[in-house]
Amino acid sequence: MCDWAIIFDVDGVLLELTSAEEELFFQPFARRIDADVLSRDWNSYKIRNDEEIVKEIVARYGLPPIEAAMITREYLALLEGQLALDLKSEVIAGADQLLKQLRGKARLGIATANFRKAAELRLTQAGLWPMVSSLAHGADGGGAKAEILARAIAEVKLPRERIIFIGDNLNDVEAGLRNGVHFIGFSVDANRRSALAQAGAKRLAAQHDETTALIENILGA
Repeated sequence: MCDWAIIFDVDGVLLELTSAEEELFFQPFARRIDADVLSRDWNSYKIRNDEEIVKEIVARYGLPPIEAAMITREYLALLEGQLALDLKSEVIAGADQLLKQLRGKARLGIATANFRKAAELRLTQAGLWPMVSSLAHGADGGGAKAEILARAIAEVKLPRERIIFIGDNLNDVEAGLRNGVHFIGFSVDANRRSALAQAGAKRLAAQHDETTALIENILGA
């Protein structure tokens, strides 16, 4: 039985979020409002969480609250259909090798602000889902990334000093710090890494071979 858990954010760490995938999220709104005016900046919403963003938009435009569930179902159906056709989920360089190297050394999982089903669909196409599916938490249930990560921590039932979280956003740094776990800030972008460091990330990686080395160092300490 693994006595460590390694939890990954999805977008920016395991997968790239393509513009085509991003637009699918807003497509169900187009039948109800002018979806072109909706911000594509995820940080512009009150809570960076797909479930919360849908609810925020529904409330802002005075749509019946029940529309939130309908929009979510439509989005997930669209995503599944497009992934079965020509939409491709792009794997971050080295992410597949990273997960394969860590199998057996720790329980692997995800804590993402995407809907869990959306993450499953995209990671399945990319061939990564079986490696993280046993500990997979998403936007479902609401809350910021710190709350999503907390739900994963509650499930894994390990001391926090035996949990590693890898993320690429400021809210990921906050989630790691608030939950008292080891945090690794990952980004191929130097400016993003600098911002993560300023937010409190003490371990940073620009490539996943660096992520591997940092994880191995934590596991061996």
